[in-house]
Amino acid sequence: MQISNNGINLIKQFEGCKLTAYQDSVGVWTIGYGWTRPVDGIPVRVGMIIKQEVAERLLKTGLVSYESDVSRLVKVSLTQGQFDALVSFTYNLGARSLSTSTLLRKLNAGDYAGAADEFTRWNKAGGKELAGLTRRREAEKSLFLS
Repeated sequence: MQISNNGINLIKQFEGCKLTAYQDSVGVWTIGYGWTRPVDGIPVRVGMIIKQEVAERLLKTGLVSYESDVSRLVKVSLTQGQFDALVSFTYNLGARSLSTSTLLRKLNAGDYAGAADEFTRWNKAGGKELAGLTRRREAEKSLFLS
């Protein structure tokens, strides 16, 4: 499967796009649509600036990777909304978080409702509940259930 425009728009809405590097809520250097990995081999760092086209390319690169992770980890059939929600979740938190989550365990056991309820538990960064993450997880849960 591939993420739909609905899923991409959800990610863009919550990540926002910043063309100048910044530190996220836990101090990780970030650029574009929440990109934290090196940009063309250069680590994201203070003063780094990218063009909009680069931000779009990085987003697409990340999406391909996270689509693959979700497809590999999920063992049950998914609707488009469920897939989109899981790719958004994984884009934000990483494949390791999904792979070790109760959300994935419940999903792979066929407990779709239980899996949906797990989204909202992932609303903290650095041990603190963040309103933006609470809104994102509610939106992902809603998309998952659509």
